[in-house]
Amino acid sequence: MNFELVFIPYPGISHLRSTVEMAKLLVDQENRLTVSVLILPFLSGSAAAASPYVEALSAASSDRLHYEVISTSGDQTTSEPEATTLDMHIENHIPNVRRAVAKLFDHYSTLPNSLKIAGFVLDMFCTSLIDVANEFHVPSYLFYTSNAGVLALGFHVQHLYDNNNYHVRESDFEDSEAELVIPGLTRPYPVKCLPHGLASELWLPIYVNHSRRFKEMKGILVNTVAELEPYVLEYLWSGGDTNIIIPQAYSVGPLLHLEHQVDGTQVEILQWLDEQPARSVVFLCFGSMGGFSEDQVQELAVALERSGHTFLWSLRRSSPNILNKHPEEFKNLEKVLPKGFLERTQERGKVVGWAPQVAILANQAIGGFVTHCGWNSLLESLWFGVPTAAWPLYAEQKFNAFEMVEELGLAVQIKRYWRGDHLGGVAAVDLVKAEEIERAVRCLMEQDSEVRKRVKEMSKKCHAALMDGGSSRIAMQKFIQDVVKNIALPCS
Repeated sequence: MNFELVFIPYPGISHLRSTVEMAKLLVDQENRLTVSVLILPFLSGSAAAASPYVEALSAASSDRLHYEVISTSGDQTTSEPEATTLDMHIENHIPNVRRAVAKLFDHYSTLPNSLKIAGFVLDMFCTSLIDVANEFHVPSYLFYTSNAGVLALGFHVQHLYDNNNYHVRESDFEDSEAELVIPGLTRPYPVKCLPHGLASELWLPIYVNHSRRFKEMKGILVNTVAELEPYVLEYLWSGGDTNIIIPQAYSVGPLLHLEHQVDGTQVEILQWLDEQPARSVVFLCFGSMGGFSEDQVQELAVALERSGHTFLWSLRRSSPNILNKHPEEFKNLEKVLPKGFLERTQERGKVVGWAPQVAILANQAIGGFVTHCGWNSLLESLWFGVPTAAWPLYAEQKFNAFEMVEELGLAVQIKRYWRGDHLGGVAAVDLVKAEEIERAVRCLMEQDSEVRKRVKEMSKKCHAALMDGGSSRIAMQKFIQDVVKNIALPCS
């Protein structure tokens, strides 16, 4: 029996890319499977940056892996992307998704021996689309683009919240000395390390509701590796907290977009790296939404100069509202950096704007990576065996930093507690001092450190997971088997 899955990723570039990689792997592994990826319109802050990638996907559609860009016409209303409208952005497109899926059903109904639509695979922020799947009497599956630890944290917070045992307050959580015992972690988790969204009066109910709806899914694909998060996955596989039923979790990562095209400026960066000794360069890059104030740029520059290490620094200006507008490059670096910095470091440093992160991490010259701890970036660093220094900026990145540094020993700590969140505005973010950054860079670039050794070992395990017989390959096979089993079951 041939069957089809309809993937609906959240319209953010990191979510879309990992979803596409998931779809590619499944189609390659199962020749009975066809996938349609419905691409929703992006929010205004990221639409321009995503456009070339979306266009390339549309051109790459094939018989078994099809991409459909959902139009902004029809029932969608326009609004600026604030916290409350992130969920509304998905809900506004429910009629458009319904029409696209109805067309698929109508098309297959006219064909002899046609495909059977086996279900929706929904992004972690697209839970409202479960209702559309139910209308078509097909099951829903979750694709969780972050790690299993954050998934377990969300379930645990939702359990406490629904039982009136969650007492974290936005006004004081960053000063709290309390700790949470998170199932699946081997050590207590400080409340002050919580992502801002799990304390915010605005965001917390939204995240809790998503976790509730996750439990309506038939299964959860997680972009992680069984060997990377064994304790968390054991907790999820065991069914979670008392009285909580958690759907089957499948560790299918690392799902990485490793293809890259570089323009003239970026070719120069890679040529410069080719001239550097192996593992000699520290790379600083903070994702599509990572930028810094001028004061923070000064501290970073001082730290890099004092460290004595060769560096490649992808530098951009912070945005007052990164949901509306992503960070941009500084127009005049001479005015932002310390006087004479560029001249003093020209033989051992390079300051650039946007950088081709995957191509850079793959280069043998890179010896360490200072990162915002976005999950895709952390997986890329592990894939290439590059140790990281954790500088979380927004979303779940404080948890990622805690897990990588303290739980797994796969990253270097810059500081343990991070105040503020760039999604809440950079004015609320603490300044990280040059002394802290310099210490971390020196630690990161130690050639015989235990962190570096552990990262090398984990890199081998990540590669092995995606090979025949590897843990992620086996998990994908199990997922496909379960999808086939569920085709005949009634939707609930």
